[in-house]
Amino acid sequence: MELAEAGDEQHQSEEHPSVQRELGCPTLDNWTGRSQGCGGGRIMTLSDEGSGMKRDSEVLLMRRERAKGRSQEQAAARAGMSVRTLRRYERRGKLPSQLQEPRTYLTRPSPFAEDWPWIASQLERDPALQGTTLFGLLKELHPGRYQAGQLRTLHRQIAAWRAQYGPGHEVIFPQIHEPGEAAQSDFTYMNSLGVTLGGVPFPHLVFHLVLVYSNVEAIQICFSESYESLVEGFETCLWRVGGVPRQHRTDHLSAAIRPLDPDARTQARERYRLLMAHYHLEPTTNNVGVAHENGDVEQEHYRFKDAVDQALRVRGSRDFANRGAYDRLLQQLVSQRNLTRQVRWAEERQALRPLPLTPLLACREVRVPVSRFSTIRVLQNTYSVPSRLIGTTLLVRVRSETLEVYRATAHLLSMPRLLGTGQHSIDYRHVIWSLVRKPGAFAHYRYRDDLFPSLTFRRAYDALQGQAPERADRHYVRLLHLAASTSESEIETALGLLLEQHVVPTFDVVRDLTRPPSAQRVPQLSQPRLDLSVYDRLLSQEAARA
Repeated sequence: MELAEAGDEQHQSEEHPSVQRELGCPTLDNWTGRSQGCGGGRIMTLSDEGSGMKRDSEVLLMRRERAKGRSQEQAAARAGMSVRTLRRYERRGKLPSQLQEPRTYLTRPSPFAEDWPWIASQLERDPALQGTTLFGLLKELHPGRYQAGQLRTLHRQIAAWRAQYGPGHEVIFPQIHEPGEAAQSDFTYMNSLGVTLGGVPFPHLVFHLVLVYSNVEAIQICFSESYESLVEGFETCLWRVGGVPRQHRTDHLSAAIRPLDPDARTQARERYRLLMAHYHLEPTTNNVGVAHENGDVEQEHYRFKDAVDQALRVRGSRDFANRGAYDRLLQQLVSQRNLTRQVRWAEERQALRPLPLTPLLACREVRVPVSRFSTIRVLQNTYSVPSRLIGTTLLVRVRSETLEVYRATAHLLSMPRLLGTGQHSIDYRHVIWSLVRKPGAFAHYRYRDDLFPSLTFRRAYDALQGQAPERADRHYVRLLHLAASTSESEIETALGLLLEQHVVPTFDVVRDLTRPPSAQRVPQLSQPRLDLSVYDRLLSQEAARA
């Protein structure tokens, strides 16, 4: 029996080279000029068992049965193999996977053997060339030679070439983090989640701060990658964490300071340095374009957004009544995620330094003149201010979402900050007192669209234009003046009622509808005369009866 088995093994070892010669398969030397190892077909594994090879689990079962004292026949029956096969694996003492040998021959000729020198030269010239690109070029050079189904074969051969001769990849070095050592922060866009407020899309970002040792995190909603969003987000998240690490790493601040002029960029860097000094933090930044250097927070971006998506799916709706309701959901989710990190957080909390007595609340300050148009220009955007400030210079404190306007040390007003550049925000209350005296200026006013506080006011103006276009501007300006003088909400309600009844909302009609009722005259009451003698008579009558 052993001689027969040896003969079978010799027959198998001699069979495959004959198959290679019979098919005429070229070796790698034939079409690369390099060395063997990259074939045109798959690398297969063979063993002495051929198609009847057993799995490792079957051989392990056989061994367990034999260890229990079973006979060869019993163990073979339990493992689902013949007694001959059982003896073979007992004699060799190895598992089937340990007996496998890689096949070094080709099962069929490589379809790219003739053009492989050209392919290799192109990859040597530029290793970033993709297989799809090279395949398209080959089809142009040799029409009809290659079919679309051969693209995957080319991909495999190029992958094998790159593994042997391609350029090396950048190595990522895993780091050992210490408790309280560092925090990482970055912005992440949340628009892909499809969140809406009252049915209106809510485009926004999240500032994300992560402690690298415990992965405890904190977030804040923001609307741009501005310097102000970075500073306010960092301080807010740091105070939510409740301690200060030794180091803070962020990206290269390019998105936050690129829109600024050179002087403003210098000031922004200096303010950031002062912010880090206020918390006694060592500031570090990534190299430009190397996101993995901020790997902890980048990974948490993905996991956090996935958790938010799942929470929204469980909620059954992505619409919220207001921003506060959405922010509460995010903060609750962050708290739940932090609860899973309590073991490491307990270690890191002991290593964090205490917060300072107060936050710095850093912001950018700019001085701007008020133009004769009753407007100011802040960061390439236009805002209106009360006309009494024309000709003065104001101090504007720029925050992530608001502008605070000061005259000397007196706070005058706050207004929402516009995102981007070249935009404008005109409050009709600031200019209506002059516009009502010059209603003809309304028709071609540069910022006329800003003088419609709501869609109802716009519909009212369109109705006036349809009824009496020559007097529509005058009527509408007087309506705005009435809204500024009384109550905008009452005027809007009156306009809505009139439009529903198809009544043209002229100034007189709206004024009469919203005019408070006249005071009722209180009647004059005369002072009554009190006659107490009747009580005296009653007392005298009672005394007489007694």
